Amino acid sequence: MDLTPLIPEGRQIVESYGDGKFRVSGALYAQSILIFPERTVAWPVADIRTLTLESLASVAAAGESGAISLLLIGCGARMALIPAALRAGLRAKGIVIEPMDTGAACRTYNVLAAEGRKVAAALVAV
Repeated sequence: MDLTPLIPEGRQIVESYGDGKFRVSGALYAQSILIFPERTVAWPVADIRTLTLESLASVAAAGESGAISLLLIGCGARMALIPAALRAGLRAKGIVIEPMDTGAACRTYNVLAAEGRKVAAALVAV
């Protein structure tokens, strides 16, 4: 019995993470990443404490266009609280955020992406 979810064509899926790297749909990234349903890009945030609305500008733009409605934030080895001002700034763009550790964010992103949800993930490398 195949338990692998059917992945919609062209969707980005996290295949592995660790040692400061991610493998997403066959491509290797040796740093933190922003992953959207159709693309993955390098992200210069190495520590969740330096997270700003400006560092999430491409996510905010995707929210304004209606392409994204949920952002999973992989905070690193442990979940961290996200400042209220950052939450409010993203909510104003139509995006709800869910912080969690990076591993949980990778797994949750894959499930939601497989369901075709409007999800993105900001993943701090671990």
